[in-house]
Amino acid sequence: MDDLDRWVQEGYELTDPADPARTAAILSHLSGFAAYIFPFGGIIAALVVWLVKRDSHPFADRQGKEALNFQISISIYTIVSAILIIVGVGIVLLPLVFLFHVVLMIMAAIQASNGKGFEYPGTLRLVK
Repeated sequence: MDDLDRWVQEGYELTDPADPARTAAILSHLSGFAAYIFPFGGIIAALVVWLVKRDSHPFADRQGKEALNFQISISIYTIVSAILIIVGVGIVLLPLVFLFHVVLMIMAAIQASNGKGFEYPGTLRLVK
């Protein structure tokens, strides 16, 4: 059992609003908006935040990995949706992927700001 598992089982939450781990988690989740600025920006930004903050606190590490996995998954879903435009399905699917991306990032950032962890649904857990 790692430190975070013990921490969660004990019901511990980040109660200090200025806690750096909380801030790192929020940044990890919101870093996905970089995908709308440059290609694969969400993955790169989430990776950078996670690599810089992962050793600072188990909460920052876990939420950083969660955000990175989500950005990788969304990139895959976006590419597949773009390809499916050829057969018409992607015309409906692509906007839904974008909506899913934005809504879940905001939900995750709100949870992190409350000091609680967030697990994205439909995420491939590639980074462990």
